[in-house]
Amino acid sequence: MSLESTKLLEAMIETAIDGIITIDSRGIIESMNPAALVLFEYELDEVIGRNISMLMPEPDRSRHDGYISNYQETGHKKIIGIGREVRGRKKNGETFPFRLAVSEVFYNNKSVFTGFIHDLTKEKLAEDRLLNHTLELEEIVRKRTKDLIKLVSELEQAKAEVSNSLEKERELNQLKSRFVSMASHEFRTPLSSVQLSASLINKYLEKPDVDAVVKHTGRIKNAVQLLNGILNDFLSLEKLETGLVAVNKEKINIVHLGEEISEEMQMICKKNQLIVYQHTGIEAEFELDAHLLKSSVINLISNAIKYSGEDTFIEFSTEINDIECIICVKDNGIGIPEEDQKNLFEPFFRAHNTGNIPGTGLGLNIVKRYINLMGGHMECQSAMTQGTVFKITFKK
Repeated sequence: MSLESTKLLEAMIETAIDGIITIDSRGIIESMNPAALVLFEYELDEVIGRNISMLMPEPDRSRHDGYISNYQETGHKKIIGIGREVRGRKKNGETFPFRLAVSEVFYNNKSVFTGFIHDLTKEKLAEDRLLNHTLELEEIVRKRTKDLIKLVSELEQAKAEVSNSLEKERELNQLKSRFVSMASHEFRTPLSSVQLSASLINKYLEKPDVDAVVKHTGRIKNAVQLLNGILNDFLSLEKLETGLVAVNKEKINIVHLGEEISEEMQMICKKNQLIVYQHTGIEAEFELDAHLLKSSVINLISNAIKYSGEDTFIEFSTEINDIECIICVKDNGIGIPEEDQKNLFEPFFRAHNTGNIPGTGLGLNIVKRYINLMGGHMECQSAMTQGTVFKITFKK
């Protein structure tokens, strides 16, 4: 190589913007250009003759001599002619990223390794800024998505509430319509009976007929009792709808309450109808609301009386065992058509086979809601002409 070529090469190395370092086969630094000295913040006399590992952080610092030995023994190139991203160690101990490309040159019968170093600090800072910006954008998107999901959820909830309100309004209008229809029918019959009987009583008073008067006063009493029952159903329904029904649970004697109800209801039974009450279990007390329970059972037995014929038994039973309290009312009456049973507990609903038997269609709805308020469960089993069984269960 001519002197001019040598000087040109040295000038190129000295002025190169990337760092250039040469080491011998033992890893000893032979030269570093100014760019490399600036990167590692050393003076030339501080590095010449020292092991290249001084410019490396751990673990490469301890392993570098082994890398060279392994290459010399096996000839396997892990970095020579390939290049990779590594970290360098400055004089003050700080590390920085750079791209390292290594070439091997045989010169004056010896092997010389040249490392070309391209500083990646700015690129890494830019990458970090981009990554942070990406993460910030992702967080913004996540928050906006969360807010959007929340907004959609609130809109769906508002939509559901509006839909529920409209449905409740529709149901309320239907209830009002059914109430007007039912009330006009149910009130007309007993009021007509009262009016007719009152007129006939006046007539019988002109020509004294005690038996006829007693007969019609009895009819008036029955009509008034029927009207009173209808009004009580309306009042009970109103209290349930407005949330005014309070549950007052306390230990009550189920047997005493069952006997009391049986005696009271026996007085209004049809000819030769008999209420048979029995209790199973050694325990008699259970925590329930006495008023709501009595109202519920009386309603069920009233229905059994109403929809059963003369000369029939109505079975009323209670049971308290280790896990629950069970109350059953069974009759041998007309039964409930299977197609009507799914609507049995709806307000104002009456089965198609009730005919002219008076009723509001509110009783079972009220009973079920009373049972639910006390934490119980109610079910019905029925078949046409084979009677009906209502079973109420309360867990301990």
